[in-house]
Amino acid sequence: MARHWAELGESTFVGGTWLLYGVHRLFGRWPFRLCLYPVVLVYWLGSPVARRASLQYLRRLHAHAPGVFDGEPGVRQSLRHFACFAETLLDKMLAIGGRYPRERTRFTGYEPMLAAAEAGQGGIIATAHMGCLELMQVAAGWRKGLAVSILVHTAHARRFNRILERLDPGAGVRLLQVTDFSPATAMMLADRVAAGEFIAIAGDRVPVAGDRTARVRFLGHPAELPAGPYLMASVLRCPVWLLSCQHDGDGYHARIELLAGKVELPRGQRQPAIDALAGRFADWMAARLRESPYDWFNFYPFWKSSDHVRSDDTPPAPAR
Repeated sequence: MARHWAELGESTFVGGTWLLYGVHRLFGRWPFRLCLYPVVLVYWLGSPVARRASLQYLRRLHAHAPGVFDGEPGVRQSLRHFACFAETLLDKMLAIGGRYPRERTRFTGYEPMLAAAEAGQGGIIATAHMGCLELMQVAAGWRKGLAVSILVHTAHARRFNRILERLDPGAGVRLLQVTDFSPATAMMLADRVAAGEFIAIAGDRVPVAGDRTARVRFLGHPAELPAGPYLMASVLRCPVWLLSCQHDGDGYHARIELLAGKVELPRGQRQPAIDALAGRFADWMAARLRESPYDWFNFYPFWKSSDHVRSDDTPPAPAR
């Protein structure tokens, strides 16, 4: 039986990340690529699960939107998919450190969210593992005090917060480790949202076993997505925003959209309501991937059916 994605562990080491980041700082992009591409090839050859997941995603995107690729994706497209992820890792580091050129990032749709923050109304940001979301760091710098916390369920939050501190001590984005959604956690998050903070949570990876999910169709196939963003917004009585940041020419296009100004989950109809919201999220994600097909970084069996469905209405632990 295939393991849940959270059991696969982190495949990147902090030391290696710093090494490649240092190569780029000293020598530039092309020397960085010369070091990186052999690593990509070795990882692609030695990671059958990730390789099969990449090909499955690319082929299902091709079947769903035939004009995205010239023909059915194969080895060349999968290697390009891995290489895109590797390049994005560097951009993540540059973005966190404030070294990614601002002029190479185009932001659209952010004005309503900034207006809400200025009015003291925070919210939930539903994101996906697409592109370089760390460029939200750039947006956070536009308004002093704009705060974004990224919810994660892993034990890596402290490690990456140390990286954030080292790269940019004044960063407005932080990782927040939450292992469950207890009343104390709900009160803490409610206080943050009421103060105008935004809580970002991944909407494209199902939580660990025991947490509730939504059932949708994604790229023409049944899939499970986390119910967390919608349950959380219902409890906190706040809006849900969508955030994508994908490759666009030699830079990125960061886009913010409102999914729901208010989330209501009626008793007796909670699951259908959750499924409807998650279905809109899946449609949004598919539309973004048609524009930038190599920008989705879920290298595990995403469409594998799972049993991670809760029978109660308790908001789940966050997914990342």
